[in-house]
Amino acid sequence: MIRRRSTPWIQRWSRQAIAAIATCGALTTAYLTFEKLTGGNANCVAQAGVKGCNDVLSSPWGTVFGQPLALFGFLAYTSMLIFALAPLAIKGTENKEKRQKLENVTWLLLLAGAIAMTVFSGYLMYVLAFELKAICPYCIGSALFSLSLLVLTLIGHVWEDLGQIFFTAIIVGMVTLIGTLGVYAGVNPSGAIAESTDGKPVQISFTPKVPPNPEFGWEITTKSGKSELALARHLAKIGAKEYSAYWCPHCHEQKLLFGKEAQEIIETNNIKVECAGDSPKGKPELCKAAKVEGFPTWIVNGKSYGGVQNLQELATNSGYTGSVNFKYFK
Repeated sequence: MIRRRSTPWIQRWSRQAIAAIATCGALTTAYLTFEKLTGGNANCVAQAGVKGCNDVLSSPWGTVFGQPLALFGFLAYTSMLIFALAPLAIKGTENKEKRQKLENVTWLLLLAGAIAMTVFSGYLMYVLAFELKAICPYCIGSALFSLSLLVLTLIGHVWEDLGQIFFTAIIVGMVTLIGTLGVYAGVNPSGAIAESTDGKPVQISFTPKVPPNPEFGWEITTKSGKSELALARHLAKIGAKEYSAYWCPHCHEQKLLFGKEAQEIIETNNIKVECAGDSPKGKPELCKAAKVEGFPTWIVNGKSYGGVQNLQELATNSGYTGSVNFKYFK
């Protein structure tokens, strides 16, 4: 009597596990897509002076072909969910051959999809760590979801031809990486502050090379556009407040986003509150009363926002409805 070899549990339940992870990824990206399209802010705890999820969503890397990157993530996770569950929907012994063919096809699609998502997520993790220097739990979670899908696809199925896995990984990985680099080729990763020559916003970055002046910090080297000036006037009109310190590099980056002329509007209309006690303009008592824990901190329409705020975020949070053709982003 020959005993049938039992199927490992991971292979019996791999498709259900893949479907569960894909569902989590789809829900996460659907939420981020909704917040992006409606102009809202993702619920993400951020430390003062550290960029978070909303900085990532509002960066040039957060948009692909004019649509939120999260939308494409939602489509990818939904596809993986369909690939995982499709064969399970076919019931009955008379459809056994049909189900087997669909299983073979969908395993290849799951493998290709998981490889592509993992490679793309790897690139985004590089951007998150070295370009944006941000902490985004949603982004990290999505990358872990993608990696988990790949692992489950590899160990959850009996791959008789290992060369097939290797060949698929090389082809799909190279196509994904080349396509990703092509899509983001226009994004300026250098962090240099320069005037845009094609109308697209330029990324700013600031590394102090000289000590700050207690009266004004560091010199502002960017020029304001019409949108920056209009937003500054709007913030003054609604009584927004920015709490900062002259020695804080992140606070200076906020100034660079506005530009010199718009920053003058912020200064003269008492939007900015200097929190450093050793500054001639320092009003630390006001910062203490506002319970400011980090710099910069914005209070707009009664809500507090910590860290450098891209002007698009300030526009959305303050109800600004004018031109949003901002020259810089962080």
